[in-house]
Amino acid sequence: MIADRARFRHAKKLERLAGYRLPELAFSGAMLETLCSKINYDVLDFYVREQILSFFNDFLRCECRDSPLCGCPEKKFAKKVIELRENGLDHRQIAAALLDEYGIELFPMDILSFLEESVHVLEAISDVSRLQGKGELAKKTDEHIRLIER
Repeated sequence: MIADRARFRHAKKLERLAGYRLPELAFSGAMLETLCSKINYDVLDFYVREQILSFFNDFLRCECRDSPLCGCPEKKFAKKVIELRENGLDHRQIAAALLDEYGIELFPMDILSFLEESVHVLEAISDVSRLQGKGELAKKTDEHIRLIER
């Protein structure tokens, strides 16, 4: 999944703030738990703090009992990448947008691979939904495919 490749640019700053070693991976269990712990983010500069708050608000807010290790953050992140593509951004622009908004670094080719895999999954969903007589679902998936491929 695309979330497994996302690296948090400010991992070293968070590591110093937390007082223990953290992986760079944005969606690793240790990083997610650290972000949800009671750390004083006020000591960080404004830009980094805003990126962390955006990350927290967009990906870590859910009502699951096992939050943040429930899988919701990774799903929300994948959805965000697809939404950015459907809004017309190419893989390089998506990487730049994620870095600017959340401080998340991703290689553009990883994004391109993820989008290609997503299209294949959507094509399978479309085919199965047609076989099951669910034309509305097939239309929706075809629309998503069209928006991703343009």
